[in-house]
Formats: sequence, structure tokens, C-alpha cells
Amino acid sequence: MAQRRAGRGGTPRTPRGDREGGGRRGGDLGNRVLVAIPALAVALTMVALGDWVFLAGVAVLGLICLHELFQMFERARPARLAGAVGLIGLLLAAHFGTRETVLLVFLACLPLTFVVAVNQRGGGGAPGISVTILGLAWIGLALAHAILLRDLDHGGGLVFAVLLGTFVGDTGAYLGGRAFGRRKLAPTISPNKTIEGLAIGIVLGTAAVWWAGLSQPWLGGGNGAILGVAIAIAAPLGDLFESYLKRDAGTKDTGTLFGAHGGALDRLDAILFTAVTGYYVWQALV
Repeated sequence: MAQRRAGRGGTPRTPRGDREGGGRRGGDLGNRVLVAIPALAVALTMVALGDWVFLAGVAVLGLICLHELFQMFERARPARLAGAVGLIGLLLAAHFGTRETVLLVFLACLPLTFVVAVNQRGGGGAPGISVTILGLAWIGLALAHAILLRDLDHGGGLVFAVLLGTFVGDTGAYLGGRAFGRRKLAPTISPNKTIEGLAIGIVLGTAAVWWAGLSQPWLGGGNGAILGVAIAIAAPLGDLFESYLKRDAGTKDTGTLFGAHGGALDRLDAILFTAVTGYYVWQALV
């Protein structure tokens, strides 16, 4: 309850720590690695198996992310049932249909959200509808694009490239910011992030996907570099977007799925931007 009270009225409580040093996350790199290794193993297994395994895994993560978002803004009374149904609908539309099918389902989510908000206990109003649609746009559409990406030719390799660029870029920004960071990137949103860390993360994230492309003829070094730089730029934007919402809600973590390292949204915030970016950049390249 203390977490929710902190976000009501007045100036939101400042979240502690972020990914470029300082605060709680800054002094436990070893614990970060211990959390990342099993999470990456599960993610890579899902990507490798694809089809229903990937769909089911993404659906579970998506529902957890929605729950965390709705908990952060519980005071708005989001339409939880509409969010869950809409998310599953978006993922099924991506798996069995096309981008146009995903768009059609997303448009259908607005009247669905209205009906649920009107009939749920306590109503919902504009705040509840807004948070619900935010969740479906931010989380639902992003994960639907992850499904679309995985179902393309060489989809497993493409999702791996997105994960690689995101992870290496994030790690590079964290370590680079700790070692060389001087100038604040967005002090009012995420005080510990630095311009130097951002630059190092972009360079390393781009290089990682470029390197992966050199060993994959279907990707190639040139396309890998283009895809890599797009991913490396999108990832910190996704991170900052989530940090902005957490600051508004007055919370330091979105959940406890990863223990002291926060919730699913804390781990997937960059992916929610890079999955969409990776899909459209690759479509433009081919």
C-alpha cells in the first residue's frame, strides 16, 4: 500500500537506482549476471523452439507485464479483463494473421475496454481506459511484433539478433556509464544515466549485431550493422519510457518477479521497443 500511496497527488517519489550505476543496482553486478543468465537461457529456448512454445512464453510474460503496469496505476482502475483478453487477441492475431490483423484486433480493444470499464466495480472512466489502452499499445503491440518477427524467414535468428543487440547495448551502457559517465542524459527521468554510457551502449550494441551478421549469410555485416544501430538506439528509449512511468507512479520497481532486480517490465522495457524496431527495420532491408 505504501507504494501506491506514494504516487497519489503531489510530487511522485523518486525511484532509487537505474542501470548505469548508483543506487541499489549500481553495486551488485554479480547479482545482475546471476539474474540475467537463467533469464537468457529461458528466452533463447523459447526463441529456438518457436511456434506455440514461443507464443505461450510471450503470452505469460505479457500478462505479467500488464499486471505490473495495472498495479502501478491501480488508482486509475484499469480494465484488467479487457487488457488480458486484448493481449491474448493481439498475440493470436500476430501468429495466425498479419500486421493488418493485429491492427484490426487493436482497434477492437477500444470498445472492449469501454464495455469492461463501464461494468466493472468502481467503474474506470478516462483514467482507467487510458491505462488499459496504454498497456495494450506498449506491451501488447510490442509483443505482437515479437511474434511477427519470429514467424518471418530466419525469424529465430532475427529475434536472437534483437536480444543480442539489446543485451549488449544495455550492458555496455551500464559498465560504460559507471566507468566514464560524467554528463547526465535525462536527469529528471533517470538520474544515473549518462551520455557517455549511452554512446558506449550504442557502439557495442551495433557491433554485436554486426558481428553476428558476419557469420550469417542471410543477414550479412551491412544489414547487421543497420539493424544493430537501430536496436541500440531504440533500447535506451524503451528503458527511459519505463523509467518515466515509474517516476510518475512513484515506484522504484514494477514488480518482484526477479526478486531484488524488479519485475518483468524492469527486464523487458528495452525489448518492448527493440522488438518493434527490429521488425520494421528488417522489413525495410529486405
